[in-house]
Amino acid sequence: MKKLSRIIFGRTLFLLLALLLQTGVLLLFMVKFSSFIIVYYGFTAVVSVLVCAHVANLDMNPNMRMSWITVIMAMPIFGILFFIFVRLQPHSKKINNRINYIIKETKIYLPQKNLFNEDSHLYGLSSYMNNYAGYPIYNNSDVKYFPLGENKFEELIIQLKKAKHFIFLEYFIIDEGKMWDTILEILKEKVKEGVEVRLMYDGTCMFALLPHSYPKEMEKYGIKCTVYSPIRPALAMYQNNRDHRKILVIDGKVAFTGGVNLADEYINEIKRFGHWKDNAVMITGEAVRSFTIMFLQVWNIQNTKKEDYEKYLIETSVENENGYVMPYGDQPFDKENVGEFVYMDIINKAKKYVYIMTPYLILDNEMLTCLEQASKRGVDVKIMMPHITDKPSAYLVARTYYPKLIERGIEIYEYTPGFVHAKTFVSDDKRAVVGTINMDFRSLYLNLECAAYMENVSAITDIYDDYMKTLEKCKMITKEDCDKYNPIFKLIGKLLWTIAPLM
Repeated sequence: MKKLSRIIFGRTLFLLLALLLQTGVLLLFMVKFSSFIIVYYGFTAVVSVLVCAHVANLDMNPNMRMSWITVIMAMPIFGILFFIFVRLQPHSKKINNRINYIIKETKIYLPQKNLFNEDSHLYGLSSYMNNYAGYPIYNNSDVKYFPLGENKFEELIIQLKKAKHFIFLEYFIIDEGKMWDTILEILKEKVKEGVEVRLMYDGTCMFALLPHSYPKEMEKYGIKCTVYSPIRPALAMYQNNRDHRKILVIDGKVAFTGGVNLADEYINEIKRFGHWKDNAVMITGEAVRSFTIMFLQVWNIQNTKKEDYEKYLIETSVENENGYVMPYGDQPFDKENVGEFVYMDIINKAKKYVYIMTPYLILDNEMLTCLEQASKRGVDVKIMMPHITDKPSAYLVARTYYPKLIERGIEIYEYTPGFVHAKTFVSDDKRAVVGTINMDFRSLYLNLECAAYMENVSAITDIYDDYMKTLEKCKMITKEDCDKYNPIFKLIGKLLWTIAPLM
């Protein structure tokens, strides 16, 4: 995990070091070629203005445009070259074409039933998700909520032992220890029983946690294994798009998602950043179909062998008269910000309250405005953050939002026992989301993510109760706390905020 932390911290230092490098080059140029300094300044000024004008007209998030303009104006040579490099990425376009082809290929397996008329409050959300994101809403599925990673782990073991046909695992982090070793032993036994097991994990594990030969080791046990976007020495921006999903599907009848990865800190078997507050959900019924297809879509980005999708789509349902469940994914290779859209839909529909858990808080103007409008409508908006952070740079940026949010009537709490890793919305006792999507640019714009939207299912009461119990262990952040915050940390946070979308 120390290596992984260095990777994350490196993103923050990258642009700052580049600025220092360019400053050094500029000083050297001034000393050696002082007679040409006016020509240099004139040329870079003209080119920078032209590139910034181009950036200002691009179809991208305004905060990202501002960050790019800041970088280009601060360090014209490096900034322009870096911008060109990012925009001209043939491998990213190749992945984009591949995933879009697979999504079109699998669309027939995720039809939206005619559940809502135009008067239904779910009509707009279901129309968008069906037409643009490709995920249906189900009325014959149910959810079980787990308030901690150790609760999920207990149920996961029970369900894995019941597997008869196949097990699909897709996780951002897998690390050897009690949790993964226990699961792996069950997977080995299941393979011997004739169960098909597929394992997929993000390439950062290959660099920091698991040996490079781990896929081959899994193949020896009969477990099909692939690594999403392995970390390589070559500089390539597609490596910036990580598979942050946590999906486990068993026999097409049961699926798990949430914030919990397969490593011991997630079940508090080891202590990292104090007590680890996370959560997860188990989906049963027809909605599992969406998680099955989600897994196969990403699996087949790099595995081009023709997939027999229907083989894994089991007919299953549970009775749920008034409730709805919608699993959904988000990926960075299209222009649909699905994760942010669903969050904003919940905020906009809220009448009484919206309670949020998130480990990171780096908001674009649209989300900030959405939260402000909800508060001004009289909606009780609470955001729960970690008190002990795993990413100091992200926390410093988050602190820059605290005063703005508090002034707008939004309450900020920090979980004093340790680290909040849950990504959860709950609103009005009737709708909720549990998944992998943080409230930052990386989750909302750069990573592959997933979540489960719920409405009028019994698990929502459990999510609300857990939030209120957790709130008792939190400290409310006041305006006075913000005023007393270390001024040096404030300054660093403001500087990092300007490049936050590029971190």
